[in-house]
This record gives sequence, structure tokens and C-alpha cells, in this order.
Amino acid sequence: MKRIASIVAILALAAVAFAASADEHAAHKGTDKQANSHAAAAATKSGTWTGEILDAGCYLGHGAMGAKHAECALKCAANGMPLMLLTKEGRAILLTPNHDNPDAYDQLKTMAGSMAVVTGTLNERGGVRGIDVTAATAAAAPAAK
Repeated sequence: MKRIASIVAILALAAVAFAASADEHAAHKGTDKQANSHAAAAATKSGTWTGEILDAGCYLGHGAMGAKHAECALKCAANGMPLMLLTKEGRAILLTPNHDNPDAYDQLKTMAGSMAVVTGTLNERGGVRGIDVTAATAAAAPAAK
């Protein structure tokens, strides 16, 4: 009987120790999530960017862009290919539709292969930069020299 009581006591102590360890791990994990959330919030930037609207498949696959690719870009965008913005600094940024109002992103689909001004919120996660698009207009043509 003493053996059974001892075994039960040991198992009870082990269960308590395991539960305390799990609680500590969960608390630590919550702190990590909060830290990551704050870091992500700090990386958020609202603004306006100008550049060429690209279809991601052709640009990433074989560098297709510019006026010669405009017709293909329009077809790819119409078929659901993700869009990107190629800034004048040469950075390609993923464009995403705003969850509350995707109209501006849908408008960009008709501008694939041309210059546009994109307004939204820039975020970066896992090395990917993306703009949550809230407004879009065609960019003015560059002045002739």
C-alpha cells in the first residue's frame, strides 16, 4: 500500500511540475507573439508610391516588363496573376487588395504594364514587402525632353 501511495505521490508531483512548465512556456510564447506584433506594427508605413504595375508571374519568371509586355501583363492580371509595383528605385513590391474595399486593387488590374500611383500601407514580413492597396491612379506621363 505504501508503494502505491508513493507512486501516486510521485506521479502527482510530476503532473504539477509538467503543468507549471507548460504554463511558463505558454507565457513565454505569448511574450514572443507580442514582441513580433510590435515589431510588425513598427514596420508598417502608409504612403504613396509610383511605378510600373507588373504581373508577378512574368516578371519573376523571366523579367518581363515595359511597353512590349503590356498586353501580356493585362491578360495575366485579368486571369488572377498577383500584381507587383516596380518602383523607380528598382524595387518590386507585392500588391494586395484591401480586405474592406478591393476596388483600388481591381482597378490596378486594368493598368498592368503601365505606370501608376499606388496609395496604401507598406508592410514587411518574412522578407516579403507588400502594399495593402487603398487607392490607385494612372501616373502622369513623363515630360518629353
